[in-house]
Amino acid sequence: MSRRQRKDDSPTAPGTAPLAKRKSARRVANQRTAQLAISERMEELREAHSRSRLVLFVGSGISAGLGLPAWGTLVEHMAHELGVAPEEFRAKGSYLTLAEYFRIVHGSIGPLRSWMDRQWHRGDIDIARSRVHALLAKGRFPLIYTTNYDRWLECAFQHHGIPFTKIVSVADLARIQPGATQIIKFHGDLDDDATIVLDESSYFRRLEFESPLDIKLRADILGRSVVFLGYSLSDMNIRYLFYKLARLWRSSVPDASQPPSYLVTPDANDVQQAVLAQWGIEILALNDDDPTGEMERFAGR
Repeated sequence: MSRRQRKDDSPTAPGTAPLAKRKSARRVANQRTAQLAISERMEELREAHSRSRLVLFVGSGISAGLGLPAWGTLVEHMAHELGVAPEEFRAKGSYLTLAEYFRIVHGSIGPLRSWMDRQWHRGDIDIARSRVHALLAKGRFPLIYTTNYDRWLECAFQHHGIPFTKIVSVADLARIQPGATQIIKFHGDLDDDATIVLDESSYFRRLEFESPLDIKLRADILGRSVVFLGYSLSDMNIRYLFYKLARLWRSSVPDASQPPSYLVTPDANDVQQAVLAQWGIEILALNDDDPTGEMERFAGR
């Protein structure tokens, strides 16, 4: 046999195959450990839910499944209304800054709010077909906070015949009824221009955390876990909320341990986990890009 043949027919270098097998086994073991941890957390959440010690925060990812316009569409509409090329307008600031400019030019946010209302509540959207909204309505959650402006959460409760109270301002607090889910519109509602957190001024007011809804939030989170659904890890608005909730807990009950809160997301990494952990937030990485799938797994359906 020639030297070339012996070289080509030679076995894999000693130790290579066992090393690859060990890495693969370690990876499988890590995945199993992660899945076990998620299962344990889900069981803890179901237990908290059964004792009414759970608060939901619902973000735009939940409404996205209905086909609602993205923020880019909103910016394009503002640009057209102002007679500016969308690309040029988009480059001039964040969407909060652009919305602030729109308000200054038009005198109010009213025209933009009216357009959003029409686009966010098109006649071709059928809430009866949204499984995630059905799960939220039927889930017997006593408190649901949402940063969404749209009314689809309320529509889902109405469609499924589940009693609820929508809370947008301090006046609504008097309408709370025992046994009815409270839907707190934390960033306002399209029924009332004055409540919408859309431009810089309204956003900065929201950051003060001194409104009646903020005071209610402080009371609602005491002794409860909070679960965030439909939010992105890159959303600085919700990250600031994480930070504020942790500060509120520590200032209210400095000698007590904060109940764990959770962000349900298909994305997770060690950097995000470490940063959020300091604020009492754990990541539930369910590896599901569909918020409906996330919600179904969370609800245990």
